[in-house]
Amino acid sequence: MRITQLFLMILLSWFIPAVGLAQTDPPTFRDFSTLTPGLPTPLALEQAFPFYVSIVSPGKMRVTWNLADGHYLYRHAFDFSMQQNEGSESITVDAKIPDGLKKTDQFFGQIEAYYTRVSIELSLTTVPGPDAILMIEYQGCADWGFCYPPQQSPFQLVP
Repeated sequence: MRITQLFLMILLSWFIPAVGLAQTDPPTFRDFSTLTPGLPTPLALEQAFPFYVSIVSPGKMRVTWNLADGHYLYRHAFDFSMQQNEGSESITVDAKIPDGLKKTDQFFGQIEAYYTRVSIELSLTTVPGPDAILMIEYQGCADWGFCYPPQQSPFQLVP
């Protein structure tokens, strides 16, 4: 009986480390349809939530998203800040965020969402330097149940 137990322990020691070290690459958007048959493939982020920044006047900007059909952005996920240069401390940017559509979301419960188009007015609280960056944070989902991770997009400011 001891020989059988010893043999099993040796045999298991050969296979357990190999199983523990086996790794697979995380799925990509292209792999998503094979993992979830019957559901659409998510759009690329740039197709789902394209946005642009326009200068309204000195120190005032507007960020506008033109969302793909069936996609929405979360009001609570918007955040805007400025850095005078890469790695410097974040400076608050005042944002006027319009009211959104109230809905029950499968991920966050009661929320406000934006479909089709949303524009947010920004006011800088300090004059940007030559290397200043506006950090634009947002998150959105597709109606069919795919939620994109939170995004941080830097935008180079020109003083």
